[in-house]
Amino acid sequence: MITTRFSEKLSRLLHGENVEMNLSISKLIEKSLFREEGFLTSKGALSVKTGKYTGRSPKDKYIVEEDSVKDKIDWGSVNQPISRERFAALYEQVMQHLTSKDELFVSHGYAGADPAYRLPIQIINESAWHNVFARQLFIRPDDTFQQTDESAFTIISAPCFKADPERDGTKSETFIIISFEERVVLIGGTEYAGEMKKSIFSVMNFLLPEQNVLSMHCSANVGEEGDTALFFGLSGTGKTTLSADPTRYLIGDDEHGWSDNGVFNIEGGCYAKCVNLSYKKEPQIWNAIHFGTVLENVAVDSLSGVPDYDDTELTENTRAAYPLDNIPNALSNSMAGHPSTIIFLTADAFGVLPPISKLTKEQAMYHFLSGYTSKLAGTERGITEPQATFSTCFGSPFLPLDASRYAEMLGEKIEQHDVDVFLVNTGWSGGPYGVGKRMDLPYTRAMIQSALEGELQASESKQDPIFGLHVPLQCPGVPDKLLQPALTWSNKEAYIEKANELARQFQTNFEKFSNMPEHVKEAGPKAHTPATVKY
Repeated sequence: MITTRFSEKLSRLLHGENVEMNLSISKLIEKSLFREEGFLTSKGALSVKTGKYTGRSPKDKYIVEEDSVKDKIDWGSVNQPISRERFAALYEQVMQHLTSKDELFVSHGYAGADPAYRLPIQIINESAWHNVFARQLFIRPDDTFQQTDESAFTIISAPCFKADPERDGTKSETFIIISFEERVVLIGGTEYAGEMKKSIFSVMNFLLPEQNVLSMHCSANVGEEGDTALFFGLSGTGKTTLSADPTRYLIGDDEHGWSDNGVFNIEGGCYAKCVNLSYKKEPQIWNAIHFGTVLENVAVDSLSGVPDYDDTELTENTRAAYPLDNIPNALSNSMAGHPSTIIFLTADAFGVLPPISKLTKEQAMYHFLSGYTSKLAGTERGITEPQATFSTCFGSPFLPLDASRYAEMLGEKIEQHDVDVFLVNTGWSGGPYGVGKRMDLPYTRAMIQSALEGELQASESKQDPIFGLHVPLQCPGVPDKLLQPALTWSNKEAYIEKANELARQFQTNFEKFSNMPEHVKEAGPKAHTPATVKY
């Protein structure tokens, strides 16, 4: 419930003479250029830099410890508490800071394409380009938007205001604070625009399950026959590439809800990675980058204005923010029916997971909670060989509730709608990273196509003795030998040793889910002595 002291301050700010309300994209870009916040590339995209923060600051994210939510939040290193008093003091300081600005940029929109679960949003920025970003990433307002709607959430982004950790109780100059009672996201000390997007996703991950809607960090598309598919996967697994199928309609590429009505996109735009972007590999993203798009931290030639997507000197987390309708086959209403297929994507650098396997409901819940992929040698300082990484529900930084809540909802919906679930390994085959070879993209596409078209249902399968996965013996367009990873290794004993190593890491990671039922715990990989394993 919004209290008077907060709402009055917000109202005074919004009615100030320095407020520019709901400017058009072209006008906002004009403002950005005049204020020297960025410049236009050869294709007209707005190129900007985000300063020293080129990605999210998860250690600086807080949720206000309020009576109505404190017993529901899964408190810990992801969901850090901050007192109402600390929040109120920061809120007051940010308001004073913004009031002194020559210009503020305010826009309105929504999160949630389904009107039944739509969250009104208003965004207050001291940077014009941040307001461009917000206008492109959230769903644009229509005639039904009510500025005075008490259900609305307000994002207040003040990157030029820096916290004092000793005074304000923060860990650094940066803070991202969510207050569910005041319906406010308060951001300061960072210019990285993705904090706005992901904060609202965190809000929806709290609000939607309360309405019996499963919120999901995934991409989604739908075929001509209305067959909806979901794609879950961490960075580097091919989620965006594989869901961008020219023969299917894109619902959205990152955040979705699954209600009793079906699947809907939470956003109105895409926040695509640009590192090593090429027309050949990702033509839809390449063509989407033009006037109105925000390019973050991408190297651009100062004379020609041409972006260099291979230049990662500043960061590998280069991004493009553009509206969903920049994608030619995007579904106009961003809504579709219940999924018939779910794909979990992993890039296994150990080279031991099958390229595709069918999961039971219990296995689906297990692998959903695990959220496994690999970090490769050389991607981070100190990593000299592939390391398993696990992100709960493929989105642990954005989950305010206990992970079991999301997993149980997924299991219920899989059973209710008789959904086929597959684990697809886009990683290595024939050996680990450095020895084997990464799965060819055409083979992965053929496997996913077979899964979406139901062709693997009739295929005979074999259960993997270590991972327990049901692996098809044949798949159209894919060599039979490739489907069984043990057969692609020259040394069978080395394969078993590496598979056992990964199985034990799965088991260790899953120990934190002690509240899950035994039949889910038992659905995961199990290390075996080599003598008992037969391939």
